[in-house]
Amino acid sequence: MIVPIKGKVTYPITLDPSVWIFDDRKIEWEHAFKDGNTVLEDKENDLKRASERWEKEVSEQVKPPVNRSIKRYERDKILKSSYVIPLEDFLNHAEIKADATEAVLIREIGNVTIPLVELFNSYFLFSKDGKPLRTDGPVHLYYKDGTNKNNPITHITGISIQ
Repeated sequence: MIVPIKGKVTYPITLDPSVWIFDDRKIEWEHAFKDGNTVLEDKENDLKRASERWEKEVSEQVKPPVNRSIKRYERDKILKSSYVIPLEDFLNHAEIKADATEAVLIREIGNVTIPLVELFNSYFLFSKDGKPLRTDGPVHLYYKDGTNKNNPITHITGISIQ
């Protein structure tokens, strides 16, 4: 199921949570709500891994660069872990208009309105225990500060920027 971002945006976009499992921006659930130092270390490790991949691609002279198959360990981890993805990049790509102040989370069980700044500081949970969120998804919204960690906003099917 797709999640459109529409309303006061320059570019309405459609998000497809089913492909985020392959996105390098995904974060394991266990690491999403840690303090700033741990997040900084994780980003440094991600940068180091990306740098190593780049060096490998350049040294092997593969044209065009081909994404090698996922290693067995990584595949098993993906099939058992829960993941979130930050919303900031998607919202920046949609180019939210300057007069927008809030976001309406469109849900099957009643819409929820939140300030736009909270949406920028949020994650979408898209995979729980390696499976898509079919019954109460396709995504759940969690604030990065973890204040709603035990009570996420569920059943989100779209976002309307107001």
